[in-house]
Amino acid sequence: MPENGDEQFVSFMHAGAARLYRVAYLLAGDAAQAEELTQQALVRTYTAWSRIEGGDAYGYARRILVNLHNDWWRRRFLRERPMADVPDPVRRAERDPADGIAARESVAQALQRLTRRERAVVVCRYYLDLTEQQTADELGVAVGTVKSTNARALQKLRIDPRLDPAYETKEAR
Repeated sequence: MPENGDEQFVSFMHAGAARLYRVAYLLAGDAAQAEELTQQALVRTYTAWSRIEGGDAYGYARRILVNLHNDWWRRRFLRERPMADVPDPVRRAERDPADGIAARESVAQALQRLTRRERAVVVCRYYLDLTEQQTADELGVAVGTVKSTNARALQKLRIDPRLDPAYETKEAR
């Protein structure tokens, strides 16, 4: 590979790594897992760089990222699954000044309660702002599947009590 290709990849990596990480975090819900997925996606993108150099490199890397997450999820599903930590009611009563961070974490946790496909559809549609057709292409499913999966996911998120702003005050009582 010519040095010019390496320089172009480095430029792409600097421009797109943070966006890929955010997508990975929303999919995985875990910072360490998101870093691992992002690194793997960038490595695979680099190995294919000569084929995608003039095309949509970010789309290619994003597709790899989603596929890596799906593969990870399948492997995880076959193993023992740890339970989530029990929330500490004392810590919830004390409000952190960074309410925005807490709100983002609540959304990330709510996404983790969706199925793998529902989470992927919601992230593609609303975080990446892809159309239904683009989401279907990205996930390798039919547009109708995207529509129905999105509807189910949004219904689950609407009734999720942890996304209700009053949930924190009700829990503290």
